[in-house]
Amino acid sequence: MSETRPQLFGDLLALARERWVAAMSQRLAEKGYPGYRRSDALALRVLRRGSRALGELAVPLGGSRQATRKVVTGLVERGYATLESDTRDARRRHVILTAQGRAYADAVLDTVNALNAEVTEKVSAEDLAGAVSVLTFVKDALATVG
Repeated sequence: MSETRPQLFGDLLALARERWVAAMSQRLAEKGYPGYRRSDALALRVLRRGSRALGELAVPLGGSRQATRKVVTGLVERGYATLESDTRDARRRHVILTAQGRAYADAVLDTVNALNAEVTEKVSAEDLAGAVSVLTFVKDALATVG
């Protein structure tokens, strides 16, 4: 007789994230934005508020300078952002969304909001608050790993 075991939290978290990203990708492709990357949503929300120096993006994106450069390079290669030198300090480069990048950022935010609305329609406010609490704990507790 086979014994069923509950899924481990990490496995469930990974599967949920994979499906969320797949749903984002599919919906954005349907809106004319193929090639969604999991780093796009956070990066675009930060850049939507205005240009940022490349070095300033590492903290809000939660990664290293090298990882941040990779995210920005992906946005630049797809025509969503440009890198421009700082007029006062040639060592600094600013990341600026293009018109296409601003439209993509709007589409990403609309898609995130739609997915969030679908979750809140199906899950009680209490369960959602508990899930947010657990995910926040995991994010913060593991922030020093890596």
